[in-house]
Amino acid sequence: MQFIFICNSYLGCFYGVHAPQEVQEWGRFLFPDQYDIIDKHTQSGLELVEKYVKFVKERTEIEQNYAKQLRNLTKKYNPKRGCKEEQECRFSNHQSFLDILNEMNDYAGQRELIAENMMMNICIELTKYLQELKMERKTHLSEAKKAQQSLESTYKQLDSSKKRFEREWREADKAAQYAEKTDQDINATKADVEKAKQQANMRTHIAEECKNDYAAQLQKYNKEQSQFYFSDMPLIFNKLQDMDERRVRKLAQGYVLFSDTERHVMPIIGKCLEGVTKAGTNVNERNDSIALIEQYKSGFERPGDLDFEDYSQGINRASSDSSLGTLGTPKGPLELLGKNRSKPFWLFSKKSKLSPSPSSLTPFSTPPAPSPANGPPSPKFGRDPLSYCLKEINKTVKPRISSFRTLGRTPTVTEDFGHLPPEQRRKRLQQKLDDIGKELQKEVDQSEALEKMKDVYEKNPQMGDPASLSPQINQTAQNMERLRGELNKYEVMDSPLLAADALSYRSHSNNNGSTHEPYSPDGTHSEEGTPDPSHAIYAEFDDDFEEEEEELVAPIGQCTAMYNFPGASEGTITMQEGEVLSVVEEDKGDGWTRVRRANGNEGYIPTSYVSISLSK
Repeated sequence: MQFIFICNSYLGCFYGVHAPQEVQEWGRFLFPDQYDIIDKHTQSGLELVEKYVKFVKERTEIEQNYAKQLRNLTKKYNPKRGCKEEQECRFSNHQSFLDILNEMNDYAGQRELIAENMMMNICIELTKYLQELKMERKTHLSEAKKAQQSLESTYKQLDSSKKRFEREWREADKAAQYAEKTDQDINATKADVEKAKQQANMRTHIAEECKNDYAAQLQKYNKEQSQFYFSDMPLIFNKLQDMDERRVRKLAQGYVLFSDTERHVMPIIGKCLEGVTKAGTNVNERNDSIALIEQYKSGFERPGDLDFEDYSQGINRASSDSSLGTLGTPKGPLELLGKNRSKPFWLFSKKSKLSPSPSSLTPFSTPPAPSPANGPPSPKFGRDPLSYCLKEINKTVKPRISSFRTLGRTPTVTEDFGHLPPEQRRKRLQQKLDDIGKELQKEVDQSEALEKMKDVYEKNPQMGDPASLSPQINQTAQNMERLRGELNKYEVMDSPLLAADALSYRSHSNNNGSTHEPYSPDGTHSEEGTPDPSHAIYAEFDDDFEEEEEELVAPIGQCTAMYNFPGASEGTITMQEGEVLSVVEEDKGDGWTRVRRANGNEGYIPTSYVSISLSK
């Protein structure tokens, strides 16, 4: 009983945290014959743990599948490298959508983290703990069975001694009655009486021994029964209670972890959702519009208005303030030919619809000069004046803005980015210079490192052979020389040429009243300096006016090409390094010089690409 009190006191201290009042113990309040009920109850508790583990596993599978589907979704809508969508990421609405995809990818990672933590902290831990509980429960139930079997065995011994005592006592009682009957029988001899008494005494002695044995067995059984009911089984029941309560606490912790696992990642998930909100607030429609301008700004000037050329008033038209053109705009195509005003002038005549032969043209005689009030006389031409003017306009046209028909076509990429408008060309050249500069700096750093390593090897030959570094040093030097050459080439292209491009387009916009495109209207490059008249600005006049060969202007000097020039834009001419060309028109400040080959082909070339020698 003292042992039971000590155990109860210990368990009371253990459970006192959870039950500040009186401790309700299984061993105290449950009768030992309720062993089967406790057996079923503890088994049901273990099955509940198994069921919860299975539930959490299925939840982790849901989280993993959800995260996988989110990742596949973000991967599906993420632009591939180099695609058009990736190039549009400079716009805030496109970039914000990419930010949302990245946030959702991080969100998927948090769902994966939830699944991983649930699997590790709940499923694996509870499964491991469940195995320990099963072993512990098996041990306690085994102890209870042993105690029951021991008590049952003692009871059987008690029952056997009791039955033997009962049997021997009856035999002894019979023997005593027989001895008494024999003693009263007058016919019985003295020997018979003595024999009956001896038999009765023997039976009585055996009965007394059985009685003592029965008493001993009874005392033993009572002691074991008391031990079983008041000590062994209550202690086993209390152990099972302790085990079951620990199981319940562990399961309760698993319940809490189920929510805490997700709650712990909620701040990060909240940040992901905040990132989505921030991506939405970062969208700026004005900045996107500005970004589109910066991306596609060409640097071309818009064409000005053309003056009305009133040929009905005769060739000597007035250049007075009464012109229909806007003040400050070009005065018309004839004014572009001021240097040719000394040439003879002929009135234009229409082409013959029946006979296109040049012989069918009948030039008019030179008209009389107009009065001084109408202004100075117009220049005279030795051929059809309007055709000459139109061809001269087309010749003086530098690369112009692409027509709407050719906007959707992809131009041929050139090394100097001549296929791009001036503004974009400047950016690309600057980017190219930056890239070459970085690569050159890397080679310079590598060269310095190799030189230092070579110096170390020369001072300490045991560390390495200095000669082994020579191939790398030579290769680095070649790379540096090559990169410096490229850097110089692109520097020559960059500052003067791009500025010249802008000046050229502004100049010809102001002079000709139109801007120009680097490609012909059909989307192809013109390789010769003289554009095809069918693609000229006034090509529609070809059916009405005849074109004649223009008189060549005498060259004013020569130039030698220092670099190759592809001449990919309309109005330009190809040029090879070292080629000698005749200068027809010097640079007017727009960065272009008009030259002519020996075969008569004319066109414009960058002034910075040639060395010019003008005739005195």
